[in-house]
Amino acid sequence: MDAAEFRKRGKEMVDYVADYLEKIEKRQVFPDVEPGYLRPLIADCAPQDPESFEDVFKDIEKIIMPGVTHWHSPYFFAYFPAACSFPALLADMLCGGIGCVGFSWAASPACTELETVMLDWLGKMVNLPEEFLAGKDGQGGGVIQGSASEATLIALLAARTKTIKQVQSEKPELTEAEIMGRLVAYASDQAHSSVERAALIGAVKIKSVPSDETFSVCGSALKKVLDEDKAAGLIPFFFCATLGTTPCCSFDKLLELGPICNKENIWMHIDAAYAGSAFICPEFRHLLNGVEFADSFNFNPHKWLLVNFDCSAMWVKKRSDLIGAFKLEPLYLQHHHQESGLVTDYRHWQIPLGRRFRSLKLWFVLRMYGVKGLQEHIRKVTGNGLLGCLWWDGKGRRAGCLSTLHGFCTPQKAQETVLGSSVQQGCCSFAPCKVTISYHGRIKGAIRFVLIFRKEKSWNLEFLQYGTTQSLSN
Repeated sequence: MDAAEFRKRGKEMVDYVADYLEKIEKRQVFPDVEPGYLRPLIADCAPQDPESFEDVFKDIEKIIMPGVTHWHSPYFFAYFPAACSFPALLADMLCGGIGCVGFSWAASPACTELETVMLDWLGKMVNLPEEFLAGKDGQGGGVIQGSASEATLIALLAARTKTIKQVQSEKPELTEAEIMGRLVAYASDQAHSSVERAALIGAVKIKSVPSDETFSVCGSALKKVLDEDKAAGLIPFFFCATLGTTPCCSFDKLLELGPICNKENIWMHIDAAYAGSAFICPEFRHLLNGVEFADSFNFNPHKWLLVNFDCSAMWVKKRSDLIGAFKLEPLYLQHHHQESGLVTDYRHWQIPLGRRFRSLKLWFVLRMYGVKGLQEHIRKVTGNGLLGCLWWDGKGRRAGCLSTLHGFCTPQKAQETVLGSSVQQGCCSFAPCKVTISYHGRIKGAIRFVLIFRKEKSWNLEFLQYGTTQSLSN
């Protein structure tokens, strides 16, 4: 394919993508295929001779689309909202065209410097404390990770290294292995499984802190487990607070937890992967109060801020904590600006070496929507969606409500009914989760989703609960 054909085929692909997104509601949201459906449809090995673009293009609908779950469909309620916009797609096209691998400033100065500035822009949009911003000579700064899971892992590993060095300076007789065996990380019993996975990779113990009746962790609960573990000779070193938990979008109480972590010299990381985008709106910013006590903070613009995957924004107060944990300087990666204090080498801020020019997506979206446009997008969702986490008792009566951004809870049996029927019909896609609600001693299940009402349609979702149908509509 030469440049002339690329121009032609590129226009055809743009038209295909635009048509796909414009008419996506006409596609069955969940694919009607069985595991292994694809292998019989393609050859056993790569072709020896080139095939035409036309042949490849026609196989998109024939082979690929039948097995696609359409995340941008208005019938898709599973997992989390998958952000997408035409400016972001165009930026990704430019990223692929430039094709740089920006592991250091020297590898592509624009790739590094635009990311630093865009994370400052985004940090100012959610009103982060000045310590988290790079500015011209700040000690902190932001970085784009691939996912919130990576951000949590990075924070935990940095905290581990920092704590080991601190303990060894105070008790030089202890070996690194002895210290590692006593380290303990903490997170809410509502925290995402990625926190536990980070501890698994980091080879440290992790304990769940029980949440209260609003599914939030409070200061007294954390202090209790810390006191118990310190009395047992363990070393608390990391706490992951969650703003917008996976089961029901609850918020841990940062203003209680932060001072405890600071007093105990525990790294506090805030995972706001899902809900964090809402903090660009002043009316939701209070949910982030207490971030000033944190060492690191993360949310995913690719969930709600019209930037397509992957774009997970992470900030730290002290960049030296990350660099101290991950810095290696082989000769082939060195450059003459690296110790000048004027540049950032993001390879010291992440697990991989290579990285794409992901900040282009933020640059395009933030400029072409503006802060007001993105705030309007958030308000449209929160104004027309289900504001809260609702649940019903076994007799079909509403039993309570949580003050969260989005969520919907039903009894476990109802979950199975809804999930089974919707997946079987391919009409809607949900993701199950579970919370424990103390209501007449029953354990309830939860279905969590964001429901966005479209102006031209009236949605009516029915949830069967022990033979009783509850209807929700606009």
